[in-house]
Amino acid sequence: MKACPKCGERYSDDRQFCFVDGATLDTLKDARLGTAIAGRYVLEEIVGEGGMATVYRAHHKVNADQIYAVKLMNPLLARDPIVRERFRREAKSAKKIAHPNIIEIFEEGDTGDGTAYMVMEYLDGASLADIVSKGPIPVKRAVALMIQMARGIARAHDLGVIHRDLKPENIFVCKRGDDDLVKLLDFGIALSKQDSRLTGTGELFGTPQYMAPERITSTDAGSASDLYALGVIFFEMLTARMPFDAPDVATFFVRHLKDPPLPIRTIHPGTPESLADLIERLLAKDPKNRPVDAHKVAADLTDVARETGASVPMEPVLEAAASSKPASLPTSEKGTRRWIRRADVFREMLERAYGAKAPSDIATRLARVDALAKRVADLKTRSLTEQAKLEEIGKRGREGRLRLGNAVDALGGDASRAREELRAAEEKLQVGKKRQETARKQFMEVHKSITYWEGRSGFAEPYEDLMNAYRDAADVIEGWTTARKQERDAERIVESQQQSVRDLEFQLMKLRESLAMYELDTEAEREAVQGLVIQITQEIDQSEEELVSLAASLVEPLRQRPELSTLFRRLEAA
Repeated sequence: MKACPKCGERYSDDRQFCFVDGATLDTLKDARLGTAIAGRYVLEEIVGEGGMATVYRAHHKVNADQIYAVKLMNPLLARDPIVRERFRREAKSAKKIAHPNIIEIFEEGDTGDGTAYMVMEYLDGASLADIVSKGPIPVKRAVALMIQMARGIARAHDLGVIHRDLKPENIFVCKRGDDDLVKLLDFGIALSKQDSRLTGTGELFGTPQYMAPERITSTDAGSASDLYALGVIFFEMLTARMPFDAPDVATFFVRHLKDPPLPIRTIHPGTPESLADLIERLLAKDPKNRPVDAHKVAADLTDVARETGASVPMEPVLEAAASSKPASLPTSEKGTRRWIRRADVFREMLERAYGAKAPSDIATRLARVDALAKRVADLKTRSLTEQAKLEEIGKRGREGRLRLGNAVDALGGDASRAREELRAAEEKLQVGKKRQETARKQFMEVHKSITYWEGRSGFAEPYEDLMNAYRDAADVIEGWTTARKQERDAERIVESQQQSVRDLEFQLMKLRESLAMYELDTEAEREAVQGLVIQITQEIDQSEEELVSLAASLVEPLRQRPELSTLFRRLEAA
């Protein structure tokens, strides 16, 4: 495939020059450049390449000011069901989360040749890995970044999605005015509680440096494993080094499982004690000793921010749907009638070149150009109409996801507080159980003394030691009774808190189900219109390919005629 370096018109490999401006054509290194994905997203340049996919910068076909990132899966991997499933999950997981701190996915699907793609918001900034590679991040900036990471993960967890591969390479930092805006990326190996098709028994996914101990020993690790990864990342942000040093993967696993992390304040004395304590809790070996959830992490970080004078980013519920502005479709017919204007120029060229009667074969070709130009104009007008429908569907979809997401945030916060209260009640219950058990053991000891002195007295002589033993027993029983009452009270509180957590988690589950149904309905509506847009686009592409060939055959023989120079300039302008 070739393209004109001046106007961008595309040609088959057998063409040498552009019929519009006469420029020598360039061979495209990537045949997809200049093509439209899903009939709407025109690929401009490659911005990233990996073994699994290539990422392109793209603009909306009818609004070049709207920029996107389009990720296309490597065609060689298309037959691998596991790889396709990871690619699909990355799109599905991130799309449904709909949070300002998670990259937005606008749509996903397959191209005509079966290549999986996803269309994402285009991010301008740097990965957290690039930032950390330059040295430790100052505490105030780091805390503001940490809060946004915790918020994004909290939303994911509330919607039943566990990332499983959190690391600085998957965290992108953009600018929002003078502030940082965090975007979490790459949910390709995310675990969805609603969809368990990806992970099989014995499979281990993730990056060893950030892998929680339970991820190493079990494939059924929960959301707390993401919190552990956050702890490693927070440590790395403040120190530009890892909490565990290891020469290889196996040693990393051993140290995650057994070794305590390096004390962060010995490496970075400027770390606030409250932040150091949070990182230590995040890195706890036992998931039960970590914060109850990511909402709690965000809340604790907010306290650290106020303590240190760091800025607290806006709450997600107050933000617009990040980068979700739909492409505003133009009302002008300029783009749809380009070939009609070109056909008018061709006609004038041929009249000047051949007079009133052009050779029959040329007249036939011109008539074909006229017919195809009108056909293309009609198709492009239809395409604009259908694309406007798609934009409206997309807008409603984003608004619905944001509305449900805000409801999830509110419930998630309530659930987090309930979990924290439940944990406190359970800890109090454990204290009560220990106190009650201690009292029981004390009574058993006193009871031995009573038995001994009862035996000595034979109930024939009132021993003072027996009297004291009875008095000691009364005191111990009184304490035991109090301890048992406190234990029962604590049990009732735990049961009540457990019910509160169950109720809130049930409501979250219902919200997740509502979101899933909403997504299914929206996706079905979108796919119906998208199929028509793709069909129209294919017809346009086929017609324009023929038009390019016809146009070249009409005007190339005339390029050297000086009396036509003004018309060639008009052709360029058209």
